[in-house]
Amino acid sequence: MRTEKGPELWEKAKGVEVWDLDGNKFVDMSIMGVGSCVLGYADEEVNRAVLKAVEVGNMCTLNCPEEVELAELLLELHPWAGMVRYARTGGEAMAVAVRIARAASGREAAAFCGYHGWHDWYLSANLADNKNLDGHLLPGLMPLGVPRGLMGMAFPFAYNRIDELKRIAAEHELGAIILEPIRHHEPEGEFLEGVREIADRAGAVLIVDEITTGFRTAVGGAHMLYGMEPDIVVYAKAMSNGFPMAAVVGRREVMDVAQESFISSTYWTERIGPAAALATIRKIRRDDVPACLSRIGRQILGGWKTLARKHRLKVRLFGAVPSLPAFKLDYGEDSQALHTLFTQEMLERGFLASKSVYVSYSHQEAHVREYLEVVDEVFELLREAVQTGTVRQRLKGPVAHTGFRRLT
Repeated sequence: MRTEKGPELWEKAKGVEVWDLDGNKFVDMSIMGVGSCVLGYADEEVNRAVLKAVEVGNMCTLNCPEEVELAELLLELHPWAGMVRYARTGGEAMAVAVRIARAASGREAAAFCGYHGWHDWYLSANLADNKNLDGHLLPGLMPLGVPRGLMGMAFPFAYNRIDELKRIAAEHELGAIILEPIRHHEPEGEFLEGVREIADRAGAVLIVDEITTGFRTAVGGAHMLYGMEPDIVVYAKAMSNGFPMAAVVGRREVMDVAQESFISSTYWTERIGPAAALATIRKIRRDDVPACLSRIGRQILGGWKTLARKHRLKVRLFGAVPSLPAFKLDYGEDSQALHTLFTQEMLERGFLASKSVYVSYSHQEAHVREYLEVVDEVFELLREAVQTGTVRQRLKGPVAHTGFRRLT
C-alpha cells in the first residue's frame, strides 16, 4: 500500500531493497529494521540457520544446544564474565539486567545515561519531571501508566558529564549505573573510567547497554574499544540480524543473585533466536563486518558534508559511531518540517531515508553513490524551499512526528 506519504506496508525485503504491496521497490538508506539487520535483510547464511532450526523443532521445554554454544561464544569475547541469560528483545533484556543489578547490590536507586527502552524502571524518571529523558534520544515521553511509587528510583545524567553522576551518587545509594558506551559523541577525558570508579565506590552494578552499538562498532561492542569492563553487558538488535534475540552477559557473582529473584519467559527456550545469533556473530567475525560498516558510514558522512556545503544548508553531522551516521537540518522551528520534506522527496526518488542511516553489510559503494546523487538533487530542493519560505507548502502530508508510533 503506497499512500501520498509513501509506503506503509512492505511485501518483501532483501539486502537493502524493500518492496511495498504494489510492487514499488525502494533502497533502504534509513534504519534497516530499527537497527537489527546489520548484515542486510534476509541474509542467506542466517536464514539457513533459522530454517534448519524450524525443521528440527524450534521450541521445546528443554534447552537447545545452540544456547550453550552462544553462551560459550559470548563468554569467549568477555573473559571477565561468567554467566549469560537470554531474552528476546532489548527492552526486556535491560529490565532483566536492572532487576539483577538491584538484587545483587541490595539497593534500588539507578543512575543512567542514554536510551534504554520502555519499561517502568526507565520511564519512571519522567514521573518527577517529564523532561528528564529529553536528552536521552526521545523528548516528551509521557510516563502514563507507570506507578507513582517508582518516583525517585531512576536518575538521568548526561554523557561526558561525570560531575552529574558524582552528584547523583552523593545524594542517593545507587544500586545500578547504566549507560550506552557511545552514541553521538566520543567519550571525553576519563569519562568512562570515572563511571567505573564511581560504581566501584558506590558498590553499584555497572551495566553497559550495547543494544544499538553491539556487534556494529566492534565484535562484542563499543565498550571493548575503550578497554572497559562492566559488571553486565546487554545485547539485542544486530546480534541476530532481525530475528528476536537478546543476551545479558555478566560477572558470575552478580548474575548468580538472579536465582533468588524470579525472571522467566515461555519463549526463552525457543531455538530460532540462538541459531540466528550464532550465524550472525560468526559471519560478523569472519568477514570483519564492523570495519566494512565504518567505511561505508564515513563515505555517507563525507557526502553529506560536501553536499551541505555545496547547497549552503545548515547541517549538523553526527559520526562518533561511523556505522551510525546521522545529520540534523538546523533551522529552528522549521527543522522537523524540512526533515519531513527530505524524506518525502527521497521516497519519490526510490529511497527510504531519514536523519540517520544504520549501515548494513549489504550496503555497497554503488548504493552510496546512487543515494548521494539523489541527496544532491533533494538538498537543492530544500535550499530553494528555505529561501522562498515554502517548506510546509511543499509537504504532501503532515509534518512527521518525532517519537515512536506504530500503526497498531
